[in-house]
Amino acid sequence: MSKALELAKSKREEIVKFMSRLIKAKSLSGQEKEVIDVIGEEMEKVGFDEVKVDGLGNIIGRVGNGRLKIAMDAHIDVVDVGDPEAWEKDPFSGDWDDEWVYGRGASDQKAGMASMVYGVKIMKELGLLDDFTLYVTGTVMEEDCDGMCWRYIIEEDKIKPDFVLITEPTSLRVYRGHRGRIEFKIRTKGLSAHASAPERGINAVYKMAKIVLEIEKLNERLKSDDFLGKGTIVVSQIESVAPSVNAVPDLCTIHIDRRLTAGETKETAFEEIREVFKRAGVEDAEIIELEYKGVAYTGKHYSMEKYFPTWVMEENSLVVRAAKETYKKVFGDEPVVGKWTFSTNGVVTAGVYGIPTVGFGPGDEKYAHAPNEKVKIEHLVKAAAFYAEFPKTLLKIVG
Repeated sequence: MSKALELAKSKREEIVKFMSRLIKAKSLSGQEKEVIDVIGEEMEKVGFDEVKVDGLGNIIGRVGNGRLKIAMDAHIDVVDVGDPEAWEKDPFSGDWDDEWVYGRGASDQKAGMASMVYGVKIMKELGLLDDFTLYVTGTVMEEDCDGMCWRYIIEEDKIKPDFVLITEPTSLRVYRGHRGRIEFKIRTKGLSAHASAPERGINAVYKMAKIVLEIEKLNERLKSDDFLGKGTIVVSQIESVAPSVNAVPDLCTIHIDRRLTAGETKETAFEEIREVFKRAGVEDAEIIELEYKGVAYTGKHYSMEKYFPTWVMEENSLVVRAAKETYKKVFGDEPVVGKWTFSTNGVVTAGVYGIPTVGFGPGDEKYAHAPNEKVKIEHLVKAAAFYAEFPKTLLKIVG
């Protein structure tokens, strides 16, 4: 057993109690102040060199002041609980037993934060500090707009790390990317008329119906990638506007969720939609690009376009090699290397800014956003040991 793992096991109770406190601090997107305070207290307790909260409300704990800048990230906002009756326990109780910690955010993704903070404690106690600066970030509003928090950190805080480790749930596997996505709307316009004489008008819904049928066909034609899988497109909402329920609608809008596989971009996705318009015979339809406009718990207004680029790291890249080497060092075995199904802050760190990014996190993706969310205590302990060893291992590989 590695020294880091042995020490992590001795801190099991501390990690679990911290994890429980994180869950008890309900932190919907834009309402994260309570959990940020909990994290700040624990960072101070374990001995971070600096702890600060930025203008958007992200908490940033720093350890060391070396040449290589490394960030380990966990978003600490959560989605709401959905139907309370579907939960066997209070979603914000933070209850635990011998195997699990329960509650909203247990896997997605407060577990990563709990393990990172104690990873730093283990790192300091074992003397694993070296010529690196480590930033441990608890980021906000990710559930509403993944990556926006990191756009703020890079653009406004002027912190741009050389490497990033995302601690979203990976079932203790090494993840090296995921599909991107773009959200946009399509609008058709018609001409209103009384419903008793529809021939006098132009029905915007009928025009949109032709487009929707072509989008369904487009989904079958989208390209696939051996690693990331197939791109997808979904019509997720539809609405129309008419002067009354007895009138021909003159406006119709649909909302599109487009998942992008390797090689697909906003530009290629829009070109496909323009081809859809041609096939449908509705070439006067328009694409409406969307922007997320958020208000943080700090009162800060910040926005970002709803385009989240695809990102993939090669398996022989420095950051993936470091994650694999760390896994072998800590656990004495070869890791499983894979990808996320959902999206993470990596869309900005890697997708927008090109920062080498890798994933390793406690918890299982299947529990994310689901009732009865939980995380294995074993995962929390093992991830803490991994995070303690990762920065120095990365430094050694980078040279």
